[in-house]
Amino acid sequence: MAENDARVIEAVQADITKLAVDAIVNAANSSLLGGGGVDGAIHLAAGPALLAECVKLNGCPAGEAKISGAYRLPCKFVIHTVGPVWRGGGRGEEKLLASCYRKSLLLAEERGLESVAFPNISTGVYGYPKDKAASCAIASVRDTLKSCASVRRVLFVCFDGENFALYRKGLAPA
Repeated sequence: MAENDARVIEAVQADITKLAVDAIVNAANSSLLGGGGVDGAIHLAAGPALLAECVKLNGCPAGEAKISGAYRLPCKFVIHTVGPVWRGGGRGEEKLLASCYRKSLLLAEERGLESVAFPNISTGVYGYPKDKAASCAIASVRDTLKSCASVRRVLFVCFDGENFALYRKGLAPA
Protein backbone atom coordinates (compact mmCIF):
# COMPACT_ATOMS: atom_id res chain seq x y z
CA MET A 1 0.00 0.00 0.00
CA ALA A 2 1.21 3.49 -0.76
CA GLU A 3 2.06 5.85 2.07
CA ASN A 4 -0.85 8.13 1.12
CA ASP A 5 -3.28 5.21 1.26
CA ALA A 6 -5.96 6.00 3.85
CA ARG A 7 -6.18 2.40 5.08
CA VAL A 8 -5.78 1.57 8.74
CA ILE A 9 -4.64 -1.77 10.14
CA GLU A 10 -4.48 -1.85 13.91
CA ALA A 11 -4.55 -4.10 16.94
CA VAL A 12 -7.00 -3.49 19.77
CA GLN A 13 -7.67 -5.34 22.98
CA ALA A 14 -11.45 -5.57 23.16
CA ASP A 15 -14.56 -7.72 23.04
CA ILE A 16 -15.25 -8.30 19.32
CA THR A 17 -19.00 -8.67 20.00
CA LYS A 18 -19.16 -4.99 21.07
CA LEU A 19 -17.65 -3.43 17.96
CA ALA A 20 -19.73 -1.31 15.60
CA VAL A 21 -17.87 -2.16 12.39
CA ASP A 22 -19.25 -3.33 9.07
CA ALA A 23 -18.29 -6.96 9.76
CA ILE A 24 -16.77 -9.03 12.50
CA VAL A 25 -15.13 -12.32 11.68
CA ASN A 26 -16.11 -15.41 13.59
CA ALA A 27 -13.46 -18.05 14.20
CA ALA A 28 -16.00 -20.80 13.67
CA ASN A 29 -15.93 -24.57 13.58
CA SER A 30 -16.84 -26.33 10.34
CA SER A 31 -20.50 -26.81 11.32
CA LEU A 32 -20.99 -23.01 11.80
CA LEU A 33 -23.44 -23.94 14.54
CA GLY A 34 -21.64 -22.35 17.47
CA GLY A 35 -18.98 -23.60 19.80
CA GLY A 36 -16.65 -22.26 22.44
CA GLY A 37 -14.41 -19.20 22.60
CA VAL A 38 -15.14 -16.33 20.25
CA ASP A 39 -17.58 -18.51 18.27
CA GLY A 40 -19.75 -19.11 21.32
CA ALA A 41 -19.54 -15.45 22.38
CA ILE A 42 -20.66 -14.26 18.93
CA HIS A 43 -23.57 -16.69 18.79
CA LEU A 44 -24.66 -15.73 22.31
CA ALA A 45 -24.52 -12.00 21.60
CA ALA A 46 -26.21 -12.28 18.19
CA GLY A 47 -29.10 -14.39 19.47
CA PRO A 48 -30.86 -17.45 18.05
CA ALA A 49 -31.50 -15.94 14.61
CA LEU A 50 -27.77 -16.25 13.83
CA LEU A 51 -27.88 -19.99 14.48
CA ALA A 52 -30.98 -20.31 12.30
CA GLU A 53 -29.20 -18.61 9.40
CA CYS A 54 -26.00 -20.61 9.95
CA VAL A 55 -27.97 -23.86 9.64
CA LYS A 56 -28.85 -22.76 6.08
CA LEU A 57 -25.18 -22.08 5.24
CA ASN A 58 -24.47 -25.85 5.37
CA GLY A 59 -21.12 -25.65 7.12
CA CYS A 60 -17.77 -24.40 5.91
CA PRO A 61 -14.45 -26.15 5.29
CA ALA A 62 -11.17 -24.94 6.81
CA GLY A 63 -9.69 -21.98 4.97
CA GLU A 64 -13.02 -20.85 3.53
CA ALA A 65 -15.48 -18.15 4.64
CA LYS A 66 -19.22 -17.49 4.54
CA ILE A 67 -21.24 -14.41 5.50
CA SER A 68 -24.43 -13.94 7.50
CA GLY A 69 -26.47 -11.22 9.13
CA ALA A 70 -25.41 -9.93 12.54
CA TYR A 71 -28.79 -9.77 14.28
CA ARG A 72 -28.34 -8.38 17.83
CA LEU A 73 -24.67 -7.52 17.30
CA PRO A 74 -23.71 -3.86 16.66
CA CYS A 75 -21.96 -4.78 13.38
CA LYS A 76 -23.76 -5.28 10.05
CA PHE A 77 -22.48 -8.75 9.13
CA VAL A 78 -20.67 -11.76 10.56
CA ILE A 79 -18.12 -13.45 8.34
CA HIS A 80 -17.58 -17.03 9.48
CA THR A 81 -14.24 -18.65 8.73
CA VAL A 82 -12.80 -21.96 9.84
CA GLY A 83 -9.16 -21.94 10.83
CA PRO A 84 -6.86 -24.94 10.82
CA VAL A 85 -6.10 -27.11 13.81
CA TRP A 86 -2.36 -26.89 14.53
CA ARG A 87 -0.68 -30.23 13.90
CA GLY A 88 2.95 -29.14 13.97
CA GLY A 89 2.99 -26.87 10.93
CA GLY A 90 3.71 -29.43 8.25
CA ARG A 91 0.16 -30.08 7.08
CA GLY A 92 -0.68 -26.86 5.27
CA GLU A 93 -1.77 -24.97 8.39
CA GLU A 94 -0.17 -21.68 7.34
CA LYS A 95 -1.77 -21.79 3.89
CA LEU A 96 -5.19 -22.51 5.43
CA LEU A 97 -4.85 -19.75 8.03
CA ALA A 98 -3.78 -17.20 5.41
CA SER A 99 -6.78 -18.29 3.33
CA CYS A 100 -9.13 -17.54 6.26
CA TYR A 101 -8.02 -13.91 6.29
CA ARG A 102 -7.94 -13.59 2.50
CA LYS A 103 -11.36 -15.17 1.89
CA SER A 104 -12.91 -13.10 4.70
CA LEU A 105 -11.59 -9.84 3.25
CA LEU A 106 -12.71 -10.82 -0.25
CA LEU A 107 -16.24 -11.44 1.05
CA ALA A 108 -16.17 -8.01 2.69
CA GLU A 109 -14.95 -6.50 -0.58
CA GLU A 110 -17.77 -8.21 -2.54
CA ARG A 111 -20.28 -6.51 -0.21
CA GLY A 112 -18.54 -3.13 -0.40
CA LEU A 113 -17.77 -3.17 3.33
CA GLU A 114 -15.27 -0.68 4.72
CA SER A 115 -14.35 -2.05 8.16
CA VAL A 116 -13.59 -5.60 9.28
CA ALA A 117 -12.61 -6.89 12.73
CA PHE A 118 -10.75 -10.19 13.04
CA PRO A 119 -10.26 -12.31 16.15
CA ASN A 120 -7.06 -14.32 16.63
CA ILE A 121 -8.09 -17.25 14.42
CA SER A 122 -7.00 -20.77 15.47
CA THR A 123 -4.99 -19.64 18.52
CA GLY A 124 -7.43 -20.98 21.12
CA VAL A 125 -8.44 -24.63 21.30
CA TYR A 126 -7.11 -25.19 17.75
CA GLY A 127 -3.61 -24.68 19.20
CA TYR A 128 -1.97 -22.54 16.51
CA PRO A 129 1.11 -20.86 18.04
CA LYS A 130 0.19 -17.25 18.69
CA ASP A 131 3.37 -15.73 17.25
CA LYS A 132 3.14 -17.71 14.02
CA ALA A 133 -0.60 -16.93 13.71
CA ALA A 134 -0.01 -13.20 14.17
CA SER A 135 2.71 -13.11 11.50
CA CYS A 136 0.56 -15.06 9.07
CA ALA A 137 -2.53 -12.92 9.73
CA ILE A 138 -0.72 -9.61 9.28
CA ALA A 139 1.01 -10.73 6.07
CA SER A 140 -2.20 -12.15 4.59
CA VAL A 141 -4.23 -9.02 5.39
CA ARG A 142 -1.58 -6.68 4.00
CA ASP A 143 -1.29 -8.72 0.82
CA THR A 144 -5.06 -9.08 0.30
CA LEU A 145 -5.75 -5.39 0.87
CA LYS A 146 -3.70 -4.63 -2.25
CA SER A 147 -6.64 -5.95 -4.29
CA CYS A 148 -9.44 -4.48 -2.16
CA ALA A 149 -10.92 -1.09 -2.97
CA SER A 150 -13.69 -0.84 -0.36
CA VAL A 151 -12.03 -2.22 2.79
CA ARG A 152 -10.40 0.76 4.50
CA ARG A 153 -10.00 -0.40 8.10
CA VAL A 154 -8.96 -3.76 9.54
CA LEU A 155 -8.86 -4.44 13.26
CA PHE A 156 -7.09 -7.36 14.87
CA VAL A 157 -9.18 -7.76 18.01
CA CYS A 158 -7.19 -9.42 20.76
CA PHE A 159 -8.91 -10.85 23.79
CA ASP A 160 -5.69 -11.46 25.71
CA GLY A 161 -2.59 -9.38 26.36
CA GLU A 162 -0.19 -11.85 24.76
CA ASN A 163 -1.89 -11.65 21.37
CA PHE A 164 -2.28 -7.88 21.69
CA ALA A 165 1.48 -7.47 22.25
CA LEU A 166 2.29 -9.76 19.29
CA TYR A 167 0.01 -7.86 16.90
CA ARG A 168 1.22 -4.43 18.05
CA LYS A 169 4.81 -5.54 17.50
CA GLY A 170 3.98 -7.06 14.11
CA LEU A 171 2.18 -3.91 12.96
CA ALA A 172 4.83 -1.46 14.23
CA PRO A 173 6.74 0.47 11.56
CA ALA A 174 10.09 -1.10 10.71
